[in-house]
Amino acid sequence: MPHVEKGMRVGLFGGSFNPPHAGHALVAEIALRRLALDQLWWLVTPGNPLKNKNDLLPLGERIKLSERVAGNPKVKVTAFEASNNFRYTADTLAYIKARNPGVDFVWIMGADNLRDFHRWQRWRQIVLTFPIAVVDRPGSTLAFLSSVVAKTFDYARVDEADAPRLARMKAPAWTFIHGPRSLLSSTAIRAQKTQQNQ
Repeated sequence: MPHVEKGMRVGLFGGSFNPPHAGHALVAEIALRRLALDQLWWLVTPGNPLKNKNDLLPLGERIKLSERVAGNPKVKVTAFEASNNFRYTADTLAYIKARNPGVDFVWIMGADNLRDFHRWQRWRQIVLTFPIAVVDRPGSTLAFLSSVVAKTFDYARVDEADAPRLARMKAPAWTFIHGPRSLLSSTAIRAQKTQQNQ
């Protein structure tokens, strides 16, 4: 787990990053700037329980690629979930919270994940652990309006103008951040490689 000091504002950006790409780096940069973060942890997960693992690159390779793509000293690439045998985000966040008193964390996710967020293990617990920043992704701008989580926690939505204060807020609190969007996706990159290899 990366080193942090009390009083810091830290973003948590998790995913399988299979492979990581410039779109992920853009989300990280937008989050760092708009949320006024001191650090962003790029959490490379062992694998998403909701996704097929047959085409999952080895963890070590995804870490190296993520470090290359991230390109910002405030971004700390880590894979401590694997060494702790965490399978679910709720467990990871509870672990982070317990071990970092006095640090203000915010969970960062792309809007494309919002549609299925209610299918995540203990998704309500995630929303109640840390504030959440949902960063716009192509084709997902309206997903936040119709998603189960957005409807369930509509009362906890924070105006985008208050995004710099989000990390200091008590959960549940979430905001949707608009900004530049990248058309890149890991799924499309994998599909393109599969086609090239055929």
